[in-house]
Amino acid sequence: MSEQEQKSRTQFNKLQKRLRRCVGEAIADYNMLEQGDKVMVCLSGGKDSYTMLDILLNLQKTAPIDFEIIAVNLDQKQPGFPPHVLPEYLTALRVPFHIIEHDTYSIVKRIIPEGKTTCSLCSRLRRGSLYGFAREHGVSKIALGHHREDIIETFFLNMFYAGKLKAMPPKLLSDDKQNIIIRPLAYCREKDINRFAAFKKFPIIPCNLCGSQENLQRVAMKQMLGNWDKQFPGRLETIFASLQNIAPSQMADTGLFDFAGLQRDPDSSLRHIASEEYGLDILER
Repeated sequence: MSEQEQKSRTQFNKLQKRLRRCVGEAIADYNMLEQGDKVMVCLSGGKDSYTMLDILLNLQKTAPIDFEIIAVNLDQKQPGFPPHVLPEYLTALRVPFHIIEHDTYSIVKRIIPEGKTTCSLCSRLRRGSLYGFAREHGVSKIALGHHREDIIETFFLNMFYAGKLKAMPPKLLSDDKQNIIIRPLAYCREKDINRFAAFKKFPIIPCNLCGSQENLQRVAMKQMLGNWDKQFPGRLETIFASLQNIAPSQMADTGLFDFAGLQRDPDSSLRHIASEEYGLDILER
């Protein structure tokens, strides 16, 4: 092995170790996996879902609990999608898999007028197909490949365009209370996933979907975050940390905090009152 090859191998080992650690921490923090779980790993053919499957397969060998993995792809019959790539890859890995064939593409094209956003309907149809398969096959956890930047992008999309402080939680109970969704890559950086996928040479299936307004907005968010990451190293880490450190009393949502019911406490210490009056409470924080 040449010096350059040795250096590349060392870099890959460090990267792989970092990603596995991030996934392990997210799983532990949110109790994503439990003894006897049957985990449906949703595989799209993109770098994120390939990386998620690879890390979960490794974890399956070393984890102190037993859990089952089944890889599932939803073939939405979009033009140009190569149906052979994922079956060949998963067969070579000897990973149990299932391809769900549901022509949601034609349904969306028929219902949504040309030029209008298709994301909402497409997402509902996709969720319905995956949730239905999970119920029919005794799946206890549905694993999706969203990473840290996906979560932050969604946070800003909801803030800028929907007027909500809302993102993608690392773990979620579906609206019908029948499915638990987990995002094992929640702590992983997208640039690490990109490098990992390049090292592993996954058979990536290009994603050229609808080009809708929502997707264009997400591209804008991605560019914004990319610029911040270059100009202000550490900013994305701080933003993500803020999603884990919410203070409802310091926001303005009356549904989360009883602002109307706030009352003075006549029994509070004089020392505390004095310190606030002179701004000395800062020293106590």
